[in-house]
Amino acid sequence: MANPVHAPTPEDDPERTDLIPRVSDPAASSPASPPRGGTEEKSAKHKAGKHRQPPRKQPLWRELLTLLAIALVLTFVIQQFLGRVYSIPSGSMEHTLHGCTGCTGDRVLVDKLVYDFRDPEPGDVVVFEGPDSWTENDTAPQGPSNGLVRGLQWLGSLIGLAPPNERDFVKRVIAVGGQTVQCCDEKSRVLVDGKPLDEPYIYWMNGAPDARQRFDPVVVPKGTLWVMGDNRSDSCDSRCQGGGGLRGVVPLDKVIGKVRYIVLPPNRWRGVGDHDPQGSATVALGAPAWQQGGPLGLGLVAAWPTMWLGRRIRWRHR
Repeated sequence: MANPVHAPTPEDDPERTDLIPRVSDPAASSPASPPRGGTEEKSAKHKAGKHRQPPRKQPLWRELLTLLAIALVLTFVIQQFLGRVYSIPSGSMEHTLHGCTGCTGDRVLVDKLVYDFRDPEPGDVVVFEGPDSWTENDTAPQGPSNGLVRGLQWLGSLIGLAPPNERDFVKRVIAVGGQTVQCCDEKSRVLVDGKPLDEPYIYWMNGAPDARQRFDPVVVPKGTLWVMGDNRSDSCDSRCQGGGGLRGVVPLDKVIGKVRYIVLPPNRWRGVGDHDPQGSATVALGAPAWQQGGPLGLGLVAAWPTMWLGRRIRWRHR
């Protein structure tokens, strides 16, 4: 009987690679994948945001109210931290600043940021809160009893349409802490550390100085200012407030800011110069057109892009 034939296996001859069974490729044997579409396409559109509907247009009155509210908020922020419009209620700074009973006083833009980096200097026109020695004998002003009227008055003071509630003054810095100030020499000029001042801004309402302008030497304490009005014959300033002398000086922490520009009325748009009476340099500051409208104008300009940006953020997060 013939012996059965034994088929060789990989175990019999490991070097024969032709004996290794081949495994078919499942990817090759599987039918071709169908093209993308249907649910996958909808998911891609969903991720891309194409399913979103355009926002419904708001009524015009609502857009205007939103714009006005943003403008007022920005105006408040600007005037609290950067600059504020103040009204000039008296004629003590004539002719530099107009303000008198029965006439339309100037509105000035006050820079509240500059003195965060330096102290006031001679020649600066500054707005400051009256020290206790200046206001201790004043009667507190009686505000309106109506709450709505008080609110409107407060709002008007923020944008310079009404006088501020607090007792504020505007004067020019004549001497700073450590200097000695007195008046006068033979030409009726104020002396600081024995040297006469160059003051082209002075206005004499009565035509010329008189003996009432004279005061004894005062050494200005460190951290305070000696201030005087440009209308020398009609200004109660460091010479007479609190009785004059050391009680007339203004502490640095009472200074609110530096007067930069006259913003109202329109026919007086201009910068307020800060001529240094102790030196010879004159710096005349011109008000650029974009600043002539004051903080309210800045608030209105900034309100529109702020509202637009807010709408874009809300739209992207839907």
